[in-house]
Amino acid sequence: MNYSFNIKGDNFVKAGSYDVNASYKKLGAICDAIRYQKAEAALVILDKVISMEMPVAFRRHNKHMGARHELGGIKGAYPVKAAKEVKKTLVNAIANANNKGLSGNDMFIVGVSANKTHIERRYPSKGSIAWGRGMYGRSAINHSDIEFARIEIVLSDQDTKQLTHNMKYFIKRNSKNAKKLQPKKTEAKKPTSKPEAKKLEPQKTAPAVVAPAQAKA
Repeated sequence: MNYSFNIKGDNFVKAGSYDVNASYKKLGAICDAIRYQKAEAALVILDKVISMEMPVAFRRHNKHMGARHELGGIKGAYPVKAAKEVKKTLVNAIANANNKGLSGNDMFIVGVSANKTHIERRYPSKGSIAWGRGMYGRSAINHSDIEFARIEIVLSDQDTKQLTHNMKYFIKRNSKNAKKLQPKKTEAKKPTSKPEAKKLEPQKTAPAVVAPAQAKA
């Protein structure tokens, strides 16, 4: 499989999927959501999209698409099928990094893309001469062909020298945002023991000395 990512280096790990039966438009929206994210954080994002807990923003191909309040009024949707396909490729990339002796979960996604490869034409049913009308029958006017796409993901460390200025900038920005979203660890306060009240012991009083009776004169 030939990759479009042309930066060479030993710290780059690649993985790809070919002939994916999914919409390349939805795959592109998923790729935009996880680009320059840490691999571990990207898996969390994909899991939320699959469980329909978080929508994905569609910057294009968003005609007749509703706006999402989670995205601040930006148009978005839940491309579950596309998220599953991208997750498979990302898991393969992490496994390839681990085989090289690198920590795949701690690496960043420096390259991710989805492109259309080829289209399989859907022909009308037998007995129909043309689309929409025929002498021996009638087929659907609006038809949809089967589109296949390819996915490629490239992982790298944050400190790789071959990264461009824009890559380093977005990686640094996403890492800061990820730290802000993490809940702060609060140390469990030890229960302060109140000083025990001293038990008041009955004071020992000396026995009263009785003066001897004075002799009467």
